[in-house]
Amino acid sequence: MGQFLKDFFTVESVWMLVLIFFSRIVEVSMGTLRIILISKGNRKVGVILAFFEVLIWVFVASRVIEGITEEPLKGIIYSLGFASGVFVGSLLEKKIAFGKVLIQAITSEENGIIIANALRSQGVGVTSINGKGKDSCRSVLMIYSNRKVQNLIFDKINEIDPKAMVVSNEISNLQGGYITGGRRFIK
Repeated sequence: MGQFLKDFFTVESVWMLVLIFFSRIVEVSMGTLRIILISKGNRKVGVILAFFEVLIWVFVASRVIEGITEEPLKGIIYSLGFASGVFVGSLLEKKIAFGKVLIQAITSEENGIIIANALRSQGVGVTSINGKGKDSCRSVLMIYSNRKVQNLIFDKINEIDPKAMVVSNEISNLQGGYITGGRRFIK
């Protein structure tokens, strides 16, 4: 049994296994970004990523499939690379944060004015609507923003009114209005 395990883990060179693992991470991360870019309407970059994604896949997969029955560790490393690529791709997507969001905050009328003014002073577009809650009048703020600065907006709202109800939704289509790049907000 000991000899079998030794053979199992030493048949393929370590460098080839490392190359398979990291190539798979890069390939799957590219696939994640490609899908997101295309769904957000950025087809040109998505197509370029697709080309390199498949190029990597062809060479790595052919290397793994070649002699898989004699060297099953390559298949395990390939699978671990895939799983790691999904994780890395999701981290990249969160960091890049493509797209726009609609943030809705429900707060008191007084805090609504303060929050709207604070966000507007940072270059963020805010639409304010009067509402009626169970016990009092409320202010409903509709904030359109780049997804990248969403957490900064949440933090600003929470700083002014920790009891505010805040909801965020991704936007697939948007026409007109005032959308900022969030540059002033980040500074």
